[in-house]
This record gives sequence, structure tokens and C-alpha cells, in this order.
Amino acid sequence: MKLYLSFIHKEFLHILRDGRSMLILLGVPVVLLMLFGYAVSTEVKNVRVAVLDLSRDVLTMKVCDRLSANPYMKVNHFAGSIDDVYGLFRRGETDVAVVFGHGFANDIGHKGGAEVQVIVDGTEPNQATIRLQYVTQVLASAGRDVAGMTASQAVMDIRPVTRMLYNPQQKSEYNFVPGVIGMVLMLVCVMMSSVAIVREKETGTMEVLLASPLSPACIIISKLVPYFAISALNVATVLLLARWVLGVPMAGSLWAFLGVTLLYILVALTLGLFISNLVRTQVAAMVVSVLFIIPTVYLSGLAFPLESMPRVLQWISAVVPARWYIDAARRLMIQGVEARRILADVWPLLLMEAVLLVVALKKFKMRI
Repeated sequence: MKLYLSFIHKEFLHILRDGRSMLILLGVPVVLLMLFGYAVSTEVKNVRVAVLDLSRDVLTMKVCDRLSANPYMKVNHFAGSIDDVYGLFRRGETDVAVVFGHGFANDIGHKGGAEVQVIVDGTEPNQATIRLQYVTQVLASAGRDVAGMTASQAVMDIRPVTRMLYNPQQKSEYNFVPGVIGMVLMLVCVMMSSVAIVREKETGTMEVLLASPLSPACIIISKLVPYFAISALNVATVLLLARWVLGVPMAGSLWAFLGVTLLYILVALTLGLFISNLVRTQVAAMVVSVLFIIPTVYLSGLAFPLESMPRVLQWISAVVPARWYIDAARRLMIQGVEARRILADVWPLLLMEAVLLVVALKKFKMRI
């Protein structure tokens, strides 16, 4: 029994001395709990509402006050024309637009009701449906308030006329295909590049490569080029399947989409190079690479809205490459925005690539 306990003690010491194992064993459950507790939520919050008020009367102001008072939404823009409304959608600055037509108060007073156009960004169908429900519920309750401001004192009917932009059929494929591309590229590129370099170290052939006339940087980059080409082939395959099998359109510039995708592949491959400097075995490289799936799924906007997360998690998500790529891919594929509209997503990816490349090459050991 004493020998058995001694052996258990030895195993505990081995585990406790391995910082990476302790991080996985004790850190991952905490991270998952925090993500599932705070980030993973189907509840949609902070809905950005733009208002176009062509009537400009007391009744429309009353309805706008009700929209602003709702805890799940905020009126962040008052547009001057319908072109301004569509411009807000193209720039990604609003989620829902409420348009009051001319003579809103006149229709309420003489016809007992009026129509209000509600325009929703349908890029993400589930969130679009929830946002539409929020606005229609507020409009329905506003009818009771409006009734108190008229002579009849009867409940007035405010009838929303809905229009879904970008995805009128509300197909879920439109939302998930760009996200799946980002997740697959992150997993494949990070895992393959990190394992390929660690394999050379583990088998002892890296020293032979470093003894060649080429510089270490050239050797490392030459090892990443084949994975870059294979990833580009994967992108072409996924795009063809998405277009001809799932019916997902490419509403924007194909060249802009390919450009931001290739940049994202470079970031993922460089991240794999960075991981290869942290671990010594192929198994460890695969485990660390798989761990990157967690932030890619939960903190990128792939499955859960970033707007509904606490502010701290939104800041943390800024260092997740998939967040910027998925946003750019959706806007190009589904919304069809101009290439200059995705520069806000491109700059973070360029910065990540520069930082990761410099750090990875600096940390790369000339001797094994």
C-alpha cells in the first residue's frame, strides 16, 4: 500500500511540475464556465435602431421615446432620408430602421391606425427575427400610449410593414457559411503549421535544415507556403460548394473577399508558427491548436451576438482573428458592401499578422 501511495505521489508531482498541463486541467474549465455563463446567450441586446421621421409630429416623438426607453435597444441615429438609412446599413452602423411616413398623425387621428415601415438587417436570420419582435412589440405598446393623446381614447393600430435586407428568405446558410469558412481555416492552418514545425524539432531534422545556406526565416516561410496553397484550394472548394450547392451568393467583390481571406490564412499560419515556439511535441501542438476553436466559436460572432456580451468579453474578442474575418466575409458575401467598407476589419488582421510574425521569428530558436 505504501508503495502504491508513493507511486501516486510521484504522478501528482509530475503533473504539478508541468505548467502547461495544469493550465489545461484547471484553466480550461474556468474559461468554459465564464464563456457559457456570460458570452453564450441567445438573448439579443443593444439593438441599434435608426429612425427616419418624415411626419415630425408629437405622436412620432412619443413612439421614438418608447423605442429609446426599451432596455434591449437604443436609438442611435435619426436619418434625414431613406438613402441615409440604407447608408447606415451598408456601413454596419444600425440593425433596425423605423420609418414614419408623411401624415402619420393624420392617419392615426382619422383612420384609427397608421403603417410604419420596419427595415431589418437580415444577414443573421435568428437575430433579425428577434430584433424585429422587439420593435413590433414596442410599436404595439406605443399604440396604447398614442391612444391617450387622441380624442377617441381607443387603442390605435400601428401596423409594421417589414422588409428584410440582404437575406429576405431568412436562409441560415447565408449566416453560417462565412463563419464556417473562418472556423475551418483557423483550425486547419494553425494545427497543420504548428505540427509541421514541431515535427522537425521532435525528430531532430530541424538542425539539418538550419545548417543549410538558407536563413532560418526563409526555411520557416518555405514550410508555410504549401499550407498556404492548400488552404487557398480549400477556400475555392468551399466557395464553389456554397454557391452551387447551398445557393449562398457573392453579393460583393469576389477579389476583395479573396484578398481578406488570404490575409486571414496568413494570420492563422503565423499563429501556428508562434505556437510551435511554445511547445515541444506534436501532441501538445495539436492540443493547443484545438483550444483556439473555443474563442473562434464563442467570441467571433459566429454563433452568438457580440453585442449581447459583457464589455470585457467584447474587448477580449478584439484579439480573436476570426471576429474580424467573419464580419468582413459576411458583409462582402451577403450585404455586398464596397471593399472600402471592410477596412475596419482588415486593419486589425494586418496588425495581428505583423505582430505575430515578428514575435514568432524572434522567438524561434536557432539551436534545438
